[in-house]
Formats: sequence, C-alpha cells, structure tokens
Amino acid sequence: MPRIALIHALAHSPAPINEALARSWPQAQRMNLLDDSLSADLAASGGVADAAMHQRFQDLAAYAVGCGAQAILFTCSAFGSCIDAVAKRLAPMPVLKPNEAMVAEAERAGGRIGLLASFAPTLQSMPSEFSPATALHCELAADAMDALNHGDTDTHDRVVVAAALRLRQRGVDRIALAQFSLARAAGAVREATGLPVLTTVDSAVAELRARLG
Repeated sequence: MPRIALIHALAHSPAPINEALARSWPQAQRMNLLDDSLSADLAASGGVADAAMHQRFQDLAAYAVGCGAQAILFTCSAFGSCIDAVAKRLAPMPVLKPNEAMVAEAERAGGRIGLLASFAPTLQSMPSEFSPATALHCELAADAMDALNHGDTDTHDRVVVAAALRLRQRGVDRIALAQFSLARAAGAVREATGLPVLTTVDSAVAELRARLG
C-alpha cells in the first residue's frame, strides 16, 4: 500500500482527512506533518505567500519524500502557489492541493457553486482555481474558525450552517466546503439547506485512490 504524507497548516485538519481515509481507504499508510504556525504567519502577512513561505513548503515536502512518501496531500486551502511549486518540483509524484479534487468534482457537476470558507485568505486564493466560466458565489463563515479554536464545535457548526443558508438564498445549486476543518459540518449543512454538499476530504481521498490505488 502506498504511503501518503498529509501536511497540515491547521490543527483542525488532521482529524477530518484521517477519518475519511480510515473510512474509504483504510489500507493506505498515512503520515501526518503539522505546522500550525503556517496559517498564522500567512494571515499576518495579509494572505501573501512570500519566498520564505514557499521555502517552508519545499522543506516539508522534502522531509515527507525522505520518509518514503509516494504522494503528498496538503490540507490547507490558502497556500495554492506554494503547493503548485512543490508539485512542479516533485513531478510526476502526485502532489495534491486540498481542494483541487473538489474543484474538479464541482465543475463536473455544473450549476451555481457556493464556496464556503471559515478562513478568509482561502477566499482570496481559491476562486482562481475554478474556471472563469464557473458561476461561483463565495461566503465567509466569520467567527467559525475562532469558535473551533476554542473547542466550541456547536457554535462552529451553527455559524457554518448560517453561511450556507445565505448561499442558498443567493440561488446556488450545490455547496462546496472549502477547508478540511469544515467537513465536520457537512451533514448539518446538507440537512439545513437540502442541497448537495461537497467536501475537500472526500473528494481528495477519491482522487488519491484513483492515482495510487
């Protein structure tokens, strides 16, 4: 079975992807690397990934490869340019951005897509990953991440559901949860809105299986 390196920038990201892999591909070997200062430093820089940030991603990827990883999945959606640079250097090894599989799945489904995030820089970087022809509507679940950071999962989910309902009012056909940490609220969003809900974790696992399985 392949060894997959899961590289995290948020403390809330490991659980959703490890649960999805355990559920859908338990045979895969997983290694988890967490640097939760990455997101804080990106936010402090106004969402701009500088040369030092790019080098940190290269260093993390090199460590994963040195540990025998045969694929890398980054799990924070605000570092697209850093991940693209890693993928270019390590090609043809599969190096996935957390959201690229979900973006592709959403575009195949078509219609108006509601992109929901709780980390503001994600809504700066991620829309450019969609085709310009995509009817994309973005919504920030403000304060949801802060609630999660304080262990208040009920408030987190409630804020996310409220943001999803705003997207429904804007006429979207499906909702795409932009971060791994949002996957925990997928069921509540689906129930509250009655809309199809895509998660980065489930789409990423399906893509990894297709490439490595």
